[in-house]
Formats: sequence, structure tokens, C-alpha cells
Amino acid sequence: MLKLDNDATVGIEAFSRIAPAVPIVGNVIVADKIFEVLSDSTSRRLHFSVYDKYLIRLERVIRKFQSQSESSLLSSQRLVRGEKVLEVDGTAASQPVIEHVGVSAWPGRLTLTDHALYFEDHRVVSYDKAKMYDLADELQQIIRPEISGPWGTRLFDNAVFYKSKSLSEPVVVEFPELKGHTRRDYWLAIIREVLYAHKFIRKFQLGGLERDEVILKAIFGILRVQALKEISSTIPICCEALLMFNVCDKLPCGDLILESVANMLTMRQIDRRSATKSVNGMYSISGLALASNLGFAFGTSSCNTNETALLVGEIAVGEITLLEKAVKEARSSYENVILAQATVDGVKVDGIDTNLTVMKELLSPITDIWNWILLLLYWERPSNSLAFCLVSSYILCRGWLGHVLASLLIFLALFMLINRCIQGGHIDELKVMAPAAMNTMERLLAVQNAASQAENLIQEGNILLLKYRALLLSLFPQATERCAGALLVIALLVAFVPVKYIVLVAFLETFTRYSPLRRANTERWQRRFRDWWFSIPAAPVALERYNDDRKKRLLIKIKSRRK
Repeated sequence: MLKLDNDATVGIEAFSRIAPAVPIVGNVIVADKIFEVLSDSTSRRLHFSVYDKYLIRLERVIRKFQSQSESSLLSSQRLVRGEKVLEVDGTAASQPVIEHVGVSAWPGRLTLTDHALYFEDHRVVSYDKAKMYDLADELQQIIRPEISGPWGTRLFDNAVFYKSKSLSEPVVVEFPELKGHTRRDYWLAIIREVLYAHKFIRKFQLGGLERDEVILKAIFGILRVQALKEISSTIPICCEALLMFNVCDKLPCGDLILESVANMLTMRQIDRRSATKSVNGMYSISGLALASNLGFAFGTSSCNTNETALLVGEIAVGEITLLEKAVKEARSSYENVILAQATVDGVKVDGIDTNLTVMKELLSPITDIWNWILLLLYWERPSNSLAFCLVSSYILCRGWLGHVLASLLIFLALFMLINRCIQGGHIDELKVMAPAAMNTMERLLAVQNAASQAENLIQEGNILLLKYRALLLSLFPQATERCAGALLVIALLVAFVPVKYIVLVAFLETFTRYSPLRRANTERWQRRFRDWWFSIPAAPVALERYNDDRKKRLLIKIKSRRK
């Protein structure tokens, strides 16, 4: 008889290698997060007593899952696809679920299956017919957290937003809580898990046994989350980190992990001899076989669940599978992302004026270069401008523009490498003089001025576009004829003159515009062009107000009732 020491513990590496051998206990992608939850209070060592408690909770949630799936809940609507009920909420008066459609709201019962989301409006002693929000079909669904409240107000961050092309109006499902939004986060994670699982099936065009295996992976993940929630009921857990499809959606190389999973699922034949030589023929049990062993049928595909026919192979004894390699690489990349995001969060500053000051300091090298170009362009130093003009013209004539651009890129690369060797990855902090602190009224005035300037820019842009529209539609015939003639001349030049000469002429015309010889002539032509541009009328615009017929009908009904 085997005796287990009560103080026996295991580490994360042992748990991550052993637990995924049984799909309901763990998964290669999320095994480390399961271990963190189980060992949170035991100094990152998993005790057998905690693991045994986890298995007991798993058995309990499996029985609950079986009873819900075998019950008459939504039986008339889900029997066609053989849907399994994963979670139900809104049956207790202390934890209602409210559905918002537009400005209307109604409490009810929310049910999640492995294919869809159902909501039943609550009546006095029963429920209305369930409204189905399909998660299995390609309906361009959008599911995200949402802020909701009564009568369409945005007060509480505890709702889920759902939108698809099959709905004329988006739906917001609210999970009221006195503090926090753990219920919402849990439901958001499990709904997305089902949605991502079906997206994975469509992406890799899986069917039959492979499709059922993918859905079972999502189901087992949700059951594990339910078991872990019962164990750590006082400490909120991150549900997204415990669901494999949610994790793959967040990780930097999550698509590579999903490709590895798809390759494993679509392997029809395995070389028994090579498997025996390398790993002694020991592979993890498949999800379908485990479901059969647990006592509930799953899927519509008739198959033999013997392990000799279905081998998933997530864990191989003595070897690291491609899936495990992909997961390790993704974890490593994600750690780099976390470190980079920490630096991003550390340099964020508050206030429009402070951010503008930091941006001005960061753009100071580009500003200096631009000021130097303007200095040359306006010929404030004629000797420098003449030298720059001659050198640039020679480069354009010889067709060396590409070589110059390549040289600039090489110089930039060498500059970065030299800094890497000298500074060793450490750079000095950017020192910025913070602007004077503003009170609330000054901040409001600054925001108002910024909004006013943005509005003026938009107005100027609209006027520019309307004048172009007037030219295209010939509302001012003389201006249209001049524009058409200029476009024809440009078209002939582009068609018959080599491009390098066109670029050379354009450069010389632009760069010598403010030279001492051309300055007076340029100012005269700019004045003529401005007068011509101001004489062009803007195309007319007619604003139509939106009339809500529903509100009008409602007002008419109210007036008739009063009479």
C-alpha cells in the first residue's frame, strides 16, 4: 500500500509535465497558471492536500456540468446541435443579470453553452422564450467589457458588450455587484473562450473528431476555472490566464501555439515504431476518451474512443513536444512585453501641458533639422544655400538619390550600434522642465482653447475640400479651366520627360523660390494665387436633421390617452 507524506510537495516544472497528461486536470498552455493559483498560499510549492482538494472540486463541477447538460434547460433550442450547458446565472435574486437593449433593461436568466449564449427574460413565475446569441457561426461578433447603468447611463464597469451582424442593435449584459467586477470578468472570459474556440475551428477548417476535441478543450478549461474559483473563493483569480484560447489571443506568439495545437489534432497516423523508440509509446489521453470515461457522451461524430485510435500527444515522456516549445517561446516573449509595458507605464505623465512639453523635448532634434532646412530654403545664409543647391542638383542629375538614402540609413544603423557598444543598453534619463502647475479653471480653459483650435482646423479642412469639390464640378468655370489646363501640362511632362529631370526641376523651383533673384517675383505670384484661391466659391452643403419616427408615434399615443 502506497503511503503519501502530508508534507510532500512538487514544483512548477513537475506539475507542468505531469498534470496535462489528463486534459481535465491541466493543459500545457495554462499549467503554470493553474500551479500559481494552487500554490499561492504555500510558497510556490504544491502540497498533495491542496491538489487533492482541487481534484475533489473538479469532480463536483463535472457532476454539475453533467446534470445541467442532461436537464431540460433550453432543451427545445439546443437539442439540434447537442449543446452542453456550461454556466447559468441570474436565477438567484441576490445576483441578478440585467440585459440592456437601447434604453430598455430587463432582468433574466443567462445561460452559456458550448455553442451559444442564451438570455431569458424573467417573468412572475417563469421565463420568456430564450433569445440566442450564436457564438459558433461567423457573425463578426464583438465582445468586450462595458460600462453600463440605468436608462443608458455609464456608471458601473460590470457589463459585457455583445454585437454581431445578425443584431440590429448591440446588447449589453450587466452583472450588478456592490464592489468590483469579478462576475463580469468571469463571464467575459468564458464567453470569449467559446467564441475563440469556434474561431479556431473555422480558421483551421476542423471537423468531426478534431472539432469535438477543440470544443472539449474549451469545456475542460471552463470547468477548471470553476473548480479553482471554489478553492480560492476569497481571492479573485484572473480567469483569462486559465483559459487556453484566451491566453493564445493575448500572448505575442499565440498564433504559433494554435498552429501547433492544430497540427497535433490533424495528425491521423503516428509511427508506432518511432514513438516506441523515442517516448515508449506514452502519450496523453485524448479529451474525447476522457469524456467517455467520465460518463457523458460528447459530439455528433461516431468514433471508437480507444486510445490506440486517438492520440493527441501534448505530453511525451522524455521529450519536449512542439507545443511545449511554442508555449515556452511565447512565455519568454510575453515577459519581454511585460517589461517593456512597465517602462511605458513608468514614463506616462498627467496633464496636456506636461505631455506637450515632453513631446517638444523629444522632437527637438527633428525641430533643429527642420529649422536648418528652413534656413537654407529662405536663403538667410546665401553661401550655404548655394552650396546645398549645387550639391543636391548634382546628386539628382547623376541619379544618386537612392545611394544617398541608403547612406543615411547606414549612418543611422552605425550610430545605433556605436551607442549600443558605448552605453551598453543604458541611457540617461530625458530631463524636461515641467511647466507651471495649473489649477482646475486654467486646465478647463486650456482644454476649451484646444477644442476651439481643433474645431477651426476641421472647418478649414472642410472649406478646402469643398473648394476642391467646386473645382471638380465646375462651379467656377474659369478656375476649373485653369486647373484642367495645368493638369494636362503636368500629365504631358510626366509622360514624355524622364522622372529625374522632373524631380530636379521641382527641387530647383522650390529651393530657389526665396533666393535674392526670385524673391520679389515669388511674392507677387503668391499674392496672385491667394487672390485666385479666395475667389473660388465653396460647394454648397445642406444639413438634414434626424427625425425619430418612434418618438413621434410615442408622443401621439400619450396625447391620445390623455384625451
